Amino acid sequence: MDIAELLIREGVRDTIARYNASGDQGDVPGLAGCFASDGVLAIKGRDPFVGPAAIVAGLTEVFHRDPDDVRPALGYLHHSVTTLHFVELTASEVRTTSYFSVLTRVGLDHWGRYRDRLVPVDGRWLFARREVATDGYAPDSLFGGG
Repeated sequence: MDIAELLIREGVRDTIARYNASGDQGDVPGLAGCFASDGVLAIKGRDPFVGPAAIVAGLTEVFHRDPDDVRPALGYLHHSVTTLHFVELTASEVRTTSYFSVLTRVGLDHWGRYRDRLVPVDGRWLFARREVATDGYAPDSLFGGG
């Protein structure tokens, strides 16, 4: 492995970390900034969001709660990403897979898989496509599904 490959790998790791840190902090524009201008966020069971503006609008709607929503307040959100596997790595595209788990005030809330394709844009590696598949939910998940 040479320095160029190491720099690509670290750039990809940085984008994945920024995506989750932004989401955990409620910074939806920051999260959307991890995508290329035509990047796709494909959450299993939903229509894909294409481009940062659509990602901001879509996630804002997904996480919106009506005033009469009986679910408790979220409190905090902590994503953990593990087993980052570089499936393919070239100077023009990287494909990865990884697992995620999400902690909330209920403990382990939900978990699943990311399948990513990233491309270089202005010195950064950005998502061309991120596929999110949730595999399971805690019975008292704050995100439903349980």
